[in-house]
Amino acid sequence: MSERLADAPAAEQARPAEPAIWSGNFRYYFTARSAGLLSWAMLPVAVSAGLIGSGHGLDAAGYAMAFLVGPFAGLVLFGGVLADRFTARRMMIVADLANLTAHILLAVLFLHGIDHLWQLYALLVVAGTANALFQPGASSTVPLVARDVQGANGVLRTSEAVTGLGGPALAGVLVGFGSTGWVMVISGLAYATSAICLFALRLGAVPAPPVGDGLWRNLVVGWREFRSRSWLWGVIAIWMVYAVLSWGPQLSLAAGLIVPRHGATAFGLVNCALGAGTVAGGLIAIRWKPARPLAAGGAAMFAYPLYPLGLVLGAPVWLLAAAQLLVGAGIGVWGVMWATSVQTQVPGEVLNRVHAYEVAGSVGMYPLGSALAGPAVHAFGTTPVLLVGTVVALLVPAALLLTRPIRTLTRVPDRS
Repeated sequence: MSERLADAPAAEQARPAEPAIWSGNFRYYFTARSAGLLSWAMLPVAVSAGLIGSGHGLDAAGYAMAFLVGPFAGLVLFGGVLADRFTARRMMIVADLANLTAHILLAVLFLHGIDHLWQLYALLVVAGTANALFQPGASSTVPLVARDVQGANGVLRTSEAVTGLGGPALAGVLVGFGSTGWVMVISGLAYATSAICLFALRLGAVPAPPVGDGLWRNLVVGWREFRSRSWLWGVIAIWMVYAVLSWGPQLSLAAGLIVPRHGATAFGLVNCALGAGTVAGGLIAIRWKPARPLAAGGAAMFAYPLYPLGLVLGAPVWLLAAAQLLVGAGIGVWGVMWATSVQTQVPGEVLNRVHAYEVAGSVGMYPLGSALAGPAVHAFGTTPVLLVGTVVALLVPAALLLTRPIRTLTRVPDRS
C-alpha cells in the first residue's frame, strides 16, 4: 500500500484513532456508493416496465437496455484512463452530475409521455456513459477511505446486494402505480446525494500518471500493468469462459423453465434468495481474512453449480431457492476476495486503468453469453445447454485453484 500513500502528508498517514472501516471518509463513500447502486438497480426495471406500460413493445425495451449497457461496456476503459489523469473522485462527481441531469430529463419524459423514442435512448446513453466514468474510481477509492480494505469491501458488497434486491422492488411498486417519472426523480436525488458525499471526501494526495502522457500511452501502460500480473489476467481469462458458457445464459434459461412451471412469483423468490445469499457472503467476508484470498474465494465458488444442476433435475422451488442462497454466499465471498486483491496488489497510480481492463474483460462477455442462449437452445435444447453451464461452473473454481499464481496469491496486511 506504500504506493498509494507515498505522496500523502505525514500527518494524514498517522491517524491511529481512525476506525479501520467506518472512518468519516468511508461513511461518506458508503452513502455515495449505496445511493448510486440503488439508482442503477431501479433504472432497468423502471424503463422496461414504463415503456411496456405506456404501449411500447418489447423491442423498444430491448433497445433501451442496449443503449444503457452498450456505452458502459465500450467506454469503461477510457473511464479508467480519465480517472487516473483527473483523479477518481473528480470523475465520479462528474458522472453523478451527468446522471442527475439525465434522470431529471428522464423524469420529464416519462411524466409528459414519450413521443420520440430517440430522446429516451439518448438519455440512456448519457446514463451508461456516466456509469463507465464512475466505475473505475468506485474500486480504487476503497483503499483510500478504509484501512481494513477487505472489511470495507464486505460492507460495500452487502450494500450492493441489498440495493440490488430493494431497487427493482421499489421501482416495480412505483411503476405499478403509474409513477415511472417519480422513479427517475428518486434516482436523481440519489445521484445528487452521491455527488455531495463524494465532494465531502478528504483523500489527500492521490498518485497520478506522469504529466504529458497521452490517452493512448495511458491505455498502453494500463494494459502492460494488467498483463504483467498472471494472477490477474488468469482470473479474467477463466471468467470470460464462465460468462459466455454459464453465467450469461443462465438467467434467461432459468426464467424459461421456472416461470411456465411455477409462475413469475416463484422466479422472483428464487432470485431474492440469491440476493440474500450475497448479503450473507458479504457479511462473512468482513471478518474472514484467509491468508490466500483468491484460493478461498475460488473454493467458495464451488457452490455455483448447485443452481443450474437443480434446474436440470427439475428441483422444487424451495430447493432452487436454497441452492441460490448458497450460490449467493459463494459469489459474495468471491467478490470481496477478488476486489480486495486487486485494490491492494495493484499500485494506486495505475489502479483505475487496471480495474477498467478487469471490468471490460469480466463483464464484457456476459452479453455475448446471454445473446447466444436462445440460438443454443434452438440448436441443442435447454437441458444440454444447462448441463454445459453446470460443468463449466464446476470447472471454473477448479481452474482457479489449479492455477498456481491465483492459488498462491497472499493477502496484503491491513494498514496500521
